Amino acid sequence: MRGMIAVLRVGKSAVSGKAAPDDEQAWFKQLFELSPDPTWIIEDNQFIECNEAAVKTLGYSNRAELLNVHPSKLSPQTQPDGQNSYEKAERIFALVQTNGLHRFEWTHTRADGTDFVAEVTLSTIQLSDRQVIYCIWRDITERKVAEEAQRIAAATFESQQGTFITDANKVILRVNKAFTSVTGYTAQEAVGQTPGLLKSGRQNAAFYAAMWDSISRTGTWLGEIWNRRKNGTVYPEHLSISSVKDAAGILTHYVGTFSDLTSYKAAEEQIDDLAHTDLLTGMSNRRKLIIRLQQAIVAAEDHQHQCALLMLDLDYFKSLNDAIGHAQGDEVLHCVAKRLAAATRDGDTVARLGGDEFVVLLDHLNRDPQVALRQVQALANKMLEALNTPYQLSGSTISCTASIGITFFGAQHEDTLEPLKRAELALYQAKSGGRNMLRFFDPQMQAVVDARVKLAAALQEAIQNQQFTLYYQAQVSDSDGIVGVEALVRWFDPKRGMVSPAEFIPLAEETGLILPIGSWVLETACQQLAAWAAQPAMAHLSIAVNVSARQFRESNFVSQTLATLERTRANPQRLKLELTESVLIADAEDVIVKMNALKAIGIGFAIDDFGTGYSSLSYLKRLPLERLKIDQGFVRNILMDPDDAAISRAVIAMATSMGLGVIAEGVETEAQRDFLASLGCHTYQGYLFSKPLPVAEFEAFATRF
Repeated sequence: MRGMIAVLRVGKSAVSGKAAPDDEQAWFKQLFELSPDPTWIIEDNQFIECNEAAVKTLGYSNRAELLNVHPSKLSPQTQPDGQNSYEKAERIFALVQTNGLHRFEWTHTRADGTDFVAEVTLSTIQLSDRQVIYCIWRDITERKVAEEAQRIAAATFESQQGTFITDANKVILRVNKAFTSVTGYTAQEAVGQTPGLLKSGRQNAAFYAAMWDSISRTGTWLGEIWNRRKNGTVYPEHLSISSVKDAAGILTHYVGTFSDLTSYKAAEEQIDDLAHTDLLTGMSNRRKLIIRLQQAIVAAEDHQHQCALLMLDLDYFKSLNDAIGHAQGDEVLHCVAKRLAAATRDGDTVARLGGDEFVVLLDHLNRDPQVALRQVQALANKMLEALNTPYQLSGSTISCTASIGITFFGAQHEDTLEPLKRAELALYQAKSGGRNMLRFFDPQMQAVVDARVKLAAALQEAIQNQQFTLYYQAQVSDSDGIVGVEALVRWFDPKRGMVSPAEFIPLAEETGLILPIGSWVLETACQQLAAWAAQPAMAHLSIAVNVSARQFRESNFVSQTLATLERTRANPQRLKLELTESVLIADAEDVIVKMNALKAIGIGFAIDDFGTGYSSLSYLKRLPLERLKIDQGFVRNILMDPDDAAISRAVIAMATSMGLGVIAEGVETEAQRDFLASLGCHTYQGYLFSKPLPVAEFEAFATRF
């Protein structure tokens, strides 16, 4: 270097008009050595000299290691554009020889094997009597990272979600294309305004005050809101607003993102209508009645008023239906629904349970029992009179009478199904008494209630004496065979024999005994998972465990589950928890926190009996779900009942759109399975494959399957 620079030819001195050779050489040497950027001399396409910055940048110990090598030796084999480093360098050298100057980006390799990007400037100079290339690198890695981050930020900003950015005073500075697409306001119309531009008027000042208070305290707010488009239409959206602060902690901006929930709300309403409306009569179905009954029990207890439940059916309707044909029989049922609706008051509920069985819920009766009794008698007699009037059907006249059973409720809190059971007993008494009459629930029928008390005592004893066992029912995939099981608790009472879960599970829920039972089920299922993990033929199976609403709401449910997994050494990724929709509609935030905590360790979640309750689709989007489970009540008549087929189709389509799996339970025939498969459901559970089996029998079945 020293010898080379000594003979460097440079331009004229600005002072004397002629450069002093010694001064010029010293000046260039100092410039070359002290440059903070890696600097090189290239001759015959090889590095023949470099400065200390080049050695340090590349991580070598001395200059000798870098000299007399082609630049491609200090580079990866190919550049980011896919070109061979050697061949590309040769083309660049030829270009510099022609043009005298060239600037470009180049990826280099350090001594430790890591790469970095530099901006390279090449220019030709005279060294002695030879023309060489003067080369300067500048590391632009940070600039590249910043540019990449900027590109990512820009792509994120132009996402499918509407986005707006405001200053600290909530004045909109920028919006994306999705904002315009959803709201109808262009960027020019929105910038300079505040988000209040979109207010629909459906939320009051207190709502917005609470929202901005949350942002002030926590830095964010997330929820559903109603906004108004430019054309005046009001729409629901899922909105998230976050505050942005600088390095000093000073608020600088707000960022809002939102998605239009119109389609979700429409789907929500469609599923609600399909799931809770009887398509033949247009009345509420059993599912909707249960919801209304739950609400009425709570309201009656809170406000101390009476309610009544009337259960009725047509006398000898089966024989009549066979005689006149099902088409005209359906006409009769349609007329019955219309007559009942006309005979009841605004706010009362008329529901068809199935066949010719109807229920009328009379809400907000007089607080005086005697007055309430007279009210109900008058309405019930009005219904009987209406139903006994002959039906004019397609030119023929059909006469038919009805029987009605009646019970009161609201004096004290009780299980939702109890009024239905009492009304059914009263209806049975009306029919036994000769039909075409009404009967109130007879207190002597209390024997039924007494039997439940005895059952509760036996259930408590069963827990103490460990009379429970788990049965396992296969869950089968079209492509993978048996992929898992559902754990189903069974109770064998020494006196009663095998007690139906349909009999003792609701009672366990009501009495709180579901907590120790649920804990035992989870423990036993996890022990079985650990045992199967050691059996190659069974190790791939997951176990689905039903978790009751009461059990899931326990404050220590997450910690107890984690302790159970640790104690049994079960693989959490093989454990699936099935929750009903009733779990989801209470204390949403607590549910989300618990589910996310368990999801973090690998536990999967499914919604059991989906469509039989009510849950917000916008809320379901926030839950870490794996799949939805189609209730066996829909599957049972899926080939005959258009209601059940339509609901199943809607559930499968919704699950697919949300990226969730779907499984159908209660599959008993090949025809049901084939129909479900045609709708897009390919995982099943039911007697077509296997009934619930004790563990030894299930293992034998699984190895043969």
